[in-house]
Amino acid sequence: MPVYLPPISRRRFLGQTLTAVAALSLGQGCVSPGKSTEERWALLSDIHIAADPATVAHDSNMTAHLQQVVKEVNAWPQKPDRVLVNGDLAYHSGEASDYGAVTGLLEPLRKKGLPIHLSLGNHDNRERFWEALRDDKTVEPTLANKQAAILTGPCANWFVLDSLMETLHSPGMLGEQQRAWLAQALDANPGKPAIIATHHNAPPSGSPLLDTKELLEILRPRRQVKAWFFGHTHKWEVRLDKSDIHLINLPAIGYVFDKPNPTGWVAANIKPDSIRLELSCIDKKRE
Repeated sequence: MPVYLPPISRRRFLGQTLTAVAALSLGQGCVSPGKSTEERWALLSDIHIAADPATVAHDSNMTAHLQQVVKEVNAWPQKPDRVLVNGDLAYHSGEASDYGAVTGLLEPLRKKGLPIHLSLGNHDNRERFWEALRDDKTVEPTLANKQAAILTGPCANWFVLDSLMETLHSPGMLGEQQRAWLAQALDANPGKPAIIATHHNAPPSGSPLLDTKELLEILRPRRQVKAWFFGHTHKWEVRLDKSDIHLINLPAIGYVFDKPNPTGWVAANIKPDSIRLELSCIDKKRE
């Protein structure tokens, strides 16, 4: 029963700096004449929000970081069409009060008309997450007991997967059922570039997705798959798989493990044949 945070319309509401750029070639896409040939996403990851806004980890106040990012996204010159928050929404163990804080901090984006899609990481608790957001809109259920969804766009299809294996268990896993569903879903949607999103990362860094080998066996022969986005390692990195799938490690918003890595978010400008990624650092003094 995947859920997302829909925009808050005015009626409903009354009722209740660019620091790095990566241009990735996707190859020819498929867009009908007369339709939009561009879509924009704000990509956030590892926000680690605690119910107590004063909570600090690794010398960072996660609430203050997310507040800054929300303001930046709302002020971005090209308004995003959608927002993805790619896992580790909660600070530590995914408490219900953490998710209440998360939805409150993201509300300014919803008031600007932005739909927000959410995935889960190892610091989340799936059941408490669903319970905390039970009044928010569900998307078409595609896979039982997983926060997984297909998000279609004019230029690309996003396959947002659930790699949460167990709360506070660092490695992740998709599992056989979810991998089979993904393979079937990719085969049913061959006409546009496909973008994969998981919280857990590809090896070798950190505690990666344990079934990466099996996932890549699905992705590599399906040539519409162009990119795999992930978080989890709290670093910013773009590299190529041996089959030319772009592997994009999104930076953390909450905090970093190693000081050379930035905290921040990524603006993705997607066209039928490319993605342009812009990293916006929270620390504006970084090179």
